[in-house]
Amino acid sequence: MSKRTYHKAPLSFRDQLELLKSRGLTVSDETKAITYLQEISYYRLSAYFLPYQLVKDYFNKGTTFQQIIDTYSFDRELRLLVFDCIERIEVAIRTQIIYSMALKYKDAHWQDDQKHFIIPFYNRVGHLVDPYSDFQGIISRAKTARRPEVFIKHYIDTYHTPANPPAWMCMELLTMGELSHLYRGLKNNADKKDIASFFDVHPTVFTSWLHSLTYVRNLCAHHSRLWNRDLAIEPEKILKPVGPWLSPSFQNNKRVFYFLCVLKYLLIRANPGNSLKEKLTTLFGKYPNVPIQFLGIPSDSNGEMEDWQNEPLWK
Repeated sequence: MSKRTYHKAPLSFRDQLELLKSRGLTVSDETKAITYLQEISYYRLSAYFLPYQLVKDYFNKGTTFQQIIDTYSFDRELRLLVFDCIERIEVAIRTQIIYSMALKYKDAHWQDDQKHFIIPFYNRVGHLVDPYSDFQGIISRAKTARRPEVFIKHYIDTYHTPANPPAWMCMELLTMGELSHLYRGLKNNADKKDIASFFDVHPTVFTSWLHSLTYVRNLCAHHSRLWNRDLAIEPEKILKPVGPWLSPSFQNNKRVFYFLCVLKYLLIRANPGNSLKEKLTTLFGKYPNVPIQFLGIPSDSNGEMEDWQNEPLWK
């Protein structure tokens, strides 16, 4: 495909609205619509146009500006819900790594022993992968920060040996992505298995899920769209689930609904009293005109959306 010169000129908010109207979008309150364009931007909203356009750049008959805003608002609330779930799971993952390693090796400072980590290597793009040194660098920066965390300051003001705080302090310094990196960097598969067993997942699948959790967390943190998205880093399919899971039609792991199912599976272990199903049901009911099937909820042979709430995992 040959490349072209980009020639689209910037448009005023009024001209943006006129363009949308010329493409068949129904606008009942133009003043309010311009306010939304000023607050959100045409380009960000345009990501929500495609499912409402059977013909490119022309809205399906009856599509309203308010429906686009409702879809945007639905997606925003979905991100907040997903972000909250990931936070709870992240805390549980951190806890399992800390105590599984500390109790197994009877060492409060296991993170300072290089034998627990893989030998550094260069990956396919020439980047050095060295989880042990990366973690030590994070600890070092935390200790020398101009305003260190209270628990770090307390340790270095109180103790001289060992030089670093114990694992349960140091692990609090790690982001979700750094937790994922550390887990992948553990040398012994038995250690990975011990940690993943709390969540009833094979270590290979758990490694993939941690990567996907990090990816989606970053989408949420940067206000990126979840609705109608193909996941660039999809969670690996679980082949031997422990307990209720999904029927075959729901196992499209490239779409967001499968990721929601991963969240539910993990939350059952990490936060048994979770109300993810109830919160999703409430959210879906709040926006009845938003086509939630674009999350990746499958349809049957008649084109009707299948009942996700009656899947074994969600029952």
